[in-house]
Amino acid sequence: MPERRLRVALTGRRVRSGAERLPLWAVTDTRDQLIQHISDDAVFHGDFTLTSGKQASYYIDLRKVSLDHRVAPLIGQVMTDLLQQVPDVDAVGGLTMGADPIASAVLHQAAARGLSYDAFVVRKEPKDHGRGRQVEGPDVRGKRVVVLEDTSTTGGSPLKAAEALEREGAIIAAVAVVVDRDTGAKERIEAAGYPYFAAIGLADLGLSA
Repeated sequence: MPERRLRVALTGRRVRSGAERLPLWAVTDTRDQLIQHISDDAVFHGDFTLTSGKQASYYIDLRKVSLDHRVAPLIGQVMTDLLQQVPDVDAVGGLTMGADPIASAVLHQAAARGLSYDAFVVRKEPKDHGRGRQVEGPDVRGKRVVVLEDTSTTGGSPLKAAEALEREGAIIAAVAVVVDRDTGAKERIEAAGYPYFAAIGLADLGLSA
């Protein structure tokens, strides 16, 4: 499949175009810069099997950008903006490893704004040595936490993280993802009783479910 080209207008509106896209320095909106980075560097076309077992014609590998020095600050800013919709957040994090760079980016950008968000890491299983912990970082007991994820397909990873956090006494204030694939995660997470927020949808990336 020919590489998809996206153009970002100076107004910040993203439109399909056969013309060469504008350089990143011409894009002034942080969220639009993030969308362009994801479109350019983290969307792969081909035949892929998703976590759900379904087939897809594209794959979003957000770790290609979440660990990039240019993009991590943008993720932190966009997600910190998103979390302003959630009251009284004490800490952020999620299931390793997709959520780890997202939590780190939010931790630093929030601190730069004077917000006291701690971060945490949820292991897939409790450690079999030492203190045997599954949730690493400052104590989350009694804290209002937001479960983060880079991309969400089925919602399984955020829900697994939420289960481990609740065993530690945390209060799940919300689940927030960078990119929502529109494949049922929102509905499953909301059915479990958690508010769900996504910074970017497929339409923003010129993709469809």
